[in-house]
Amino acid sequence: MNLPFQIDLTNKVCVVTGGTGVLCGKMAESLAACGAKVAILALGQEACEQKAAAIREAGGIAIGIETNVLDKQSLKVAHEKILAELGPCDILINGAGGNHPKGQTTNEYLYPEDLENDEISTFFDLDKDGVQFVFDLNFLGTLLPSQEFARDMINREGATIVNISSMNAYCPLTKIPAYSGAKAAVTNFTQWLAVHMSKVGIRVNAIAPGFFVTAQNEKLLKNEDGTWTARAQKILTSTPMEHFGEADELIGTLLYLVNHEASGFVNGVCIPVDGAFSAYSGV
Repeated sequence: MNLPFQIDLTNKVCVVTGGTGVLCGKMAESLAACGAKVAILALGQEACEQKAAAIREAGGIAIGIETNVLDKQSLKVAHEKILAELGPCDILINGAGGNHPKGQTTNEYLYPEDLENDEISTFFDLDKDGVQFVFDLNFLGTLLPSQEFARDMINREGATIVNISSMNAYCPLTKIPAYSGAKAAVTNFTQWLAVHMSKVGIRVNAIAPGFFVTAQNEKLLKNEDGTWTARAQKILTSTPMEHFGEADELIGTLLYLVNHEASGFVNGVCIPVDGAFSAYSGV
């Protein structure tokens, strides 16, 4: 992978959860391109190995390990393999996350007639298990890997954790209360953990991506003919830079945060990368 700039991460061990996704997959590739030894953690061994193999084919060092970030034993097994094959963790990217249809509403607003329509999911129809799934995946899916890998990082030079939050942590999006709340929890946890770990040399920051087209949201943003949906058009209107983000546009912020020389005094922050979506009031 060719980068427009280079940061030397030679011999650093980077663990990337959710590393088979569009955004975190690109992060894993970029970290490897800077010399890091990368462990791809996600559900599905085949997908993990495919991503790791692509990185190796590009000249990087990577392994793929099927891991459930909500299962402490699964994380422990992955950790043991990483220690044996790559060494102790220096950099942790907590990228595992996602949404669930049972944690969202059909419409942006509630109208009285909606309560009589069984085809419309309102606030009152939000499913407890669906909401719990979203909070577990995003919040516990950040906390538990941090517990597992931060032990390696205590008093290691340049040790850092980067969590993946969302711009909806700043301003909740319509229809997705569970996901918005869960990402707000990730941002708050980032601040808490930064303070907690400040005496043992571990910096903790977060990136809040704006709207990027991924496998998870593509059907919500694109019609079958490839044109933008009404919701996608609304997003573009609310994004001053007037386009969806590209995965490459996250990499500069990521490499800044993991490089101690560049951001050694940056701790406990969440940086939006969203084309000014979170800064725009609409007028």
